[in-house]
Amino acid sequence: MPAIHLKYPPLRIRAGSHARMLLQQQGLQPAMVACLPGAAGGPKAIGLCGLDQAVFGWLAENPRPRELVGASIGSWRFACAMQANPQQALARLAERYTAECYADNVSIAGITAQTRLMLQDILGSDGLQAILRHPHYRLSLLLVASHGLLRHETPGRLLSGLAISATLNLASRNLLQYCFSRMICHDARSSLHFMPDDGLPTHTLPLDAHNLTAALMGSVAIPGVLHGVALPGVADGPYRDGGLLDYHLDLPFARQNDITLYPHFGPRIVPGWFDKFMPWRQHSARNHRNTILLCPAADYLARLPGGKLPDRSDFKRHRGNDRLRQQQWRTARSESQRLGDAWLEWLARGCPLDMVEPL
Repeated sequence: MPAIHLKYPPLRIRAGSHARMLLQQQGLQPAMVACLPGAAGGPKAIGLCGLDQAVFGWLAENPRPRELVGASIGSWRFACAMQANPQQALARLAERYTAECYADNVSIAGITAQTRLMLQDILGSDGLQAILRHPHYRLSLLLVASHGLLRHETPGRLLSGLAISATLNLASRNLLQYCFSRMICHDARSSLHFMPDDGLPTHTLPLDAHNLTAALMGSVAIPGVLHGVALPGVADGPYRDGGLLDYHLDLPFARQNDITLYPHFGPRIVPGWFDKFMPWRQHSARNHRNTILLCPAADYLARLPGGKLPDRSDFKRHRGNDRLRQQQWRTARSESQRLGDAWLEWLARGCPLDMVEPL
């Protein structure tokens, strides 16, 4: 479905200051892309499926070492992109997530068990090995170790811990160090050039066959939705969704003339999950001066079911009518091919700067 046939541009492109200069001087080639961030966003990933497929198909034209840095569903998207057939694996993620249904009385333990089964269905044991052995991609998963009341799974203590975290974050993001510490579970071959310099406690753990599944489960462990996980051989924990600290990955990605390519759910890079409703919390322009961000345009979103990408609230909105939710999510997935087409057309036209906004 060529984007050129639409009366509106489906894809919005934003670029940091240095990335824009590079586009003006030499356009964009796959060899220039060294890093891809993947944000937290749950079912929103279904609405980016076509764009992800186009991006990773294009990158395959010129293999090179690339850092894939994911939080929450971004981790799972990138795990799929590292399979022998990324297009099929990304489609499998979108369809398997769409098909997921929950009983009205499902417990947190039940959701956790269903999510673990979903991960197995999407990747399988061979898929896990593909991640560890990929010749070019280096996966890093962002998690957080929970402290204080957040160590507990009982709803009262956990919600109280989250409320305290939100209050501390309102005063200063740096105060979140009393609630969480960051864990980067990474490919042992990773350069880790994006290591945060924000003062929040950060630890690293090389990925291997013993901890990869736990890290992938921990990366999506939303408090109060899924149980936190223990990482084999690591005393601290439990570990939860890294989006709590790094919602949209405002990390120091910029390095020399390497491009960071960011397929994203929206035009804003929100530092942490608690910053969603704080518009004054902005990303660091320095971190993203080499970033090219791709996201759905407002006119495109307005034409989707519900006027938005799929999200977790749809499970409640369509409770008792999973068939309607699934129909709407499959429509969003199908329409996302327009995003991929628009990306490839922009490249084929020589990356015109009149379509690129400042980031």
